[in-house]
Amino acid sequence: MLNPLDVELICTGRHGDPFSVLGPHPQDGGVSIRAFLPGARQVEVVDAESGQLLVRLEKQHDAGFFEALLTTTTATATPQTPAAPLLYSLQVQWGNYQTTWVEDPYRFGPVLGEMDVWLLSEGTHLRPYEILGANPRQMNGVDGTSFAVWAPNAARVSVVGDFNNWDGRRHPMRFRRECGVWEIFLPGVEMGTRYKFEILAADGQLLPARADPYARQAELRPATASIVAAMPARTPPSEPRKQANALDAPMSIYEIHPGSWRRIHDHETGLHRWLTWDEMAEQLVPYVQDMGFTHIELLPISEYPFDGSWGYQPVGLYAPTARFGDADGLVRFIACCHAAGLGVLLDWVPAHFPTDAHGLGNFDGTPLYEYADPREGFHNDWNTLIYNLGRTEVRNFLIGNALYWLERFGIDGLRVDAVASMLYRDYSRKPGEWIPNIHGGRENLETIAFLKRMNEVIGTERPQAVTMAEESTSFPAVSRPTSAGGLGFHYKWNMGWMHDTLQYMAREPVHRQHHQNELTFGLSYAFTENFVLPISHDEVVHGKGSLLGKMPGDAWQQFANLRAYLGFMFGHPGKKLLFMGCEFAQVREWNHDQSLDWHLLDDPQHAGVQRLVRDLNQLYKASPALYQLDFVPAGFEWIDHQDAAHSVLSFVRRGLDASTFVLVVCNFTPAVQTAYRIGVPQPGDYRERLNTDSEHYGGSNAGTPLGMAKAEPVGWQGHAQSIVLTLPPLATVFLEWTV
Repeated sequence: MLNPLDVELICTGRHGDPFSVLGPHPQDGGVSIRAFLPGARQVEVVDAESGQLLVRLEKQHDAGFFEALLTTTTATATPQTPAAPLLYSLQVQWGNYQTTWVEDPYRFGPVLGEMDVWLLSEGTHLRPYEILGANPRQMNGVDGTSFAVWAPNAARVSVVGDFNNWDGRRHPMRFRRECGVWEIFLPGVEMGTRYKFEILAADGQLLPARADPYARQAELRPATASIVAAMPARTPPSEPRKQANALDAPMSIYEIHPGSWRRIHDHETGLHRWLTWDEMAEQLVPYVQDMGFTHIELLPISEYPFDGSWGYQPVGLYAPTARFGDADGLVRFIACCHAAGLGVLLDWVPAHFPTDAHGLGNFDGTPLYEYADPREGFHNDWNTLIYNLGRTEVRNFLIGNALYWLERFGIDGLRVDAVASMLYRDYSRKPGEWIPNIHGGRENLETIAFLKRMNEVIGTERPQAVTMAEESTSFPAVSRPTSAGGLGFHYKWNMGWMHDTLQYMAREPVHRQHHQNELTFGLSYAFTENFVLPISHDEVVHGKGSLLGKMPGDAWQQFANLRAYLGFMFGHPGKKLLFMGCEFAQVREWNHDQSLDWHLLDDPQHAGVQRLVRDLNQLYKASPALYQLDFVPAGFEWIDHQDAAHSVLSFVRRGLDASTFVLVVCNFTPAVQTAYRIGVPQPGDYRERLNTDSEHYGGSNAGTPLGMAKAEPVGWQGHAQSIVLTLPPLATVFLEWTV
């Protein structure tokens, strides 16, 4: 019979190789069948096809260990061989005398194929989520779910859940030493089943049960279990989406936090609840389409435990948060966006992860996903852990996750959060609190290699998708191809432009003449990267106030300043991004626990700003000169940036057709500038296309009579022709040239 020590280790949940003990094993010309079923009174082995009794197992340990020898004389079945495994079921009578049929998970072979094991061990499996985690499937004609988890340093790993009373002794897993993965097939475990992994560390410590790193669904917080879910179908490539994401296409992004864009009053609870994905498809999509934006950007929607992190401290990177519904709902929402001509971008967080007990930290009793040394592996700013991107398995986990969202949900692109914190080992650290790289420098070489690899994989596997970097330093070539020495991102957020221009707008107009460079400096480097101009959520939280609240002056001047600034932004080279609420001049600072203040649209001034943003988007999309050459000097020409005394800027935007252009003029003082002469590139008429001071937007309706100026052969500002305009106060004017 079996070694008593093996029996004891199985019964106490401390056996590291359960498949060597449990299930069928050739012995003495027959097959020894062993099962561990705590709470069972009697266990019988029956033929899986005929239901014939093969043998009754004898209890060998009071904890519930059973064993018997099945010989050819006690069964019609032939003892198992590798080519013909023994097919049987267990008929179990429990302590309450209830009898159930149980499929023995220990009679099934390995879950992972040899090629999968090899790719995982090499770190080159592009889609590890297809084999790791919980995957509903059939084995030997039996329905169930295969489980696989990377925990190379664990002494034992078990699947626990409702199906085994969360008892880690019941379903310990097989260890695939070649790749450090534990695996098991559990018959009868269906979609919708809650589960976790129970891990015994190498030092004998039983760790808090872990959520599945590759789980495709999770419980709503504060519950933390993973849920068995179907794999979303692949979204086929789309040429229209590829064209809409191209560098020479218009891109005006509406950034939203799905939990606070709008909330619904729940009459049963009396509380305001989140919208579901289907409700967002019904309400958000038509709104964004009507406003003229081209893309929606979602703050992180991977499962996260703390509402106040806004999703930026995710625990389940592969699980859409339960707050808004299931994965199918998200798929429908994205399809609805695409049907409306809208792209969907997703905030993605590979920079750090939280320390919650059910998460990735110290996953198998060792620093597995994070760096071991806190000088490398702990974020002081956010009290979070930093991914060890020097490990192939961690890189695979993250790159696979990027492909998962792009391929399985049809996401158009990923905005990578906090790239600056990833690139520098001394980020937010004092001297002596960080470890230099192998060359003694501050750059994180592992991160650089990871970002390049990620962008290369996405470019090869999903060429229609784009990546954007939130990178606030002067790190070179962030949005240049890796073949040219860059990081490979398609776009980079222009944090410097955002900071400088908002600082300028916050100044009283009388002082702006001394700070004109805050508006113009961005053009000195505007074409070194493919920039997005971001007025994001970060600018309207943590005491910074709303975008409207940043503007100086009385109420009229605040709105006028905001309108002028939005006009300047849409005229400036670079793709556009505006956080929700800014499009109608939200008054209060954003609060993630509350809906936006939609009632403000009853006020003509707020409604006017909303109309302005809508018209700016329409003008932007209808004018190739405003977007086609965003990233090359040929798309921009200063007319005059030196009239600081009047706080006036004028410039020209051009597209691929050099014969057409748009003239943009900004007046950042509250004084009307009459008879203001501007040099122009061509003779002809210059017709006003948009004036942010229009009464339609809540302005004073000042401007050039009839909204048109005719060029005169008067040399000015380096041009042979010039026009005379009346510049409205605190306003931006767009003029289109016609012959």
